[in-house]
Amino acid sequence: MNRVEKAVILAAGAGKRMHPITLKTPKPLVQVNGLRMIDTVIRGLHENGISEIYIVVGYKKEQFRCLLDEYQGITLIENPCYDVSNNISSLYAARWYLENSIILDGDQIIFNSDILSPEFEYSGYNAVWTEKETNEWLMTVEDGFVRHCSRNGGKRGWQLYSISRWSAEDGKKLCRHLEIEFEKKKNTQIYWDDIVMFCYPQEYQLGIRQMQEGDLIEIDELKELAALDAAYSDYVGKGNTDRDGRQ
Repeated sequence: MNRVEKAVILAAGAGKRMHPITLKTPKPLVQVNGLRMIDTVIRGLHENGISEIYIVVGYKKEQFRCLLDEYQGITLIENPCYDVSNNISSLYAARWYLENSIILDGDQIIFNSDILSPEFEYSGYNAVWTEKETNEWLMTVEDGFVRHCSRNGGKRGWQLYSISRWSAEDGKKLCRHLEIEFEKKKNTQIYWDDIVMFCYPQEYQLGIRQMQEGDLIEIDELKELAALDAAYSDYVGKGNTDRDGRQ
């Protein structure tokens, strides 16, 4: 059995799809019903005994410095490429901390901290079974292992969520593959998840961590934010709908 020793939180992106809210505030620091999104992530990690936390920042990076005073165990890592590359650059910046780690996004809201539990048998992603059609990445799981992933979604499969755990062995592999793809091949416009799902799938034996819909919410657009917090209702229809990568 493996155990998470550290966390890497990706929080560098500009959050363009949530303009104008994110014009002044980085998306992970946006408050939802009085609590910043990233607070739910950090507190959930702490509740599971995970206190060594690396946060990758970029857009309005100086605003994250308050977390150093508010929480113990926080280290900020700058991603200087956040505005010209996809989120592979963020994980590349934190590549030395991937062994026995949990990787997750800072712009989601954790409602059930049990989904961040540190014990795991195989590296892999948190996932929710869905019968209905989805545009999100959808995994096919056989005998407990991921056999295929569709980046275009589908129905009747395991929807991938941005919480994943990595053993010491797989963390070393991931570090090496990040260096090959980002540093050597200059493959800057992919998601970091592409590495394990599509670039080197034969080198990883991935399991899943089952969770339930509602254990967390990933907020991508203003209308989703307004649905959770009515204080943002007046902003709906004024946002930028350009697609921006997870950083």
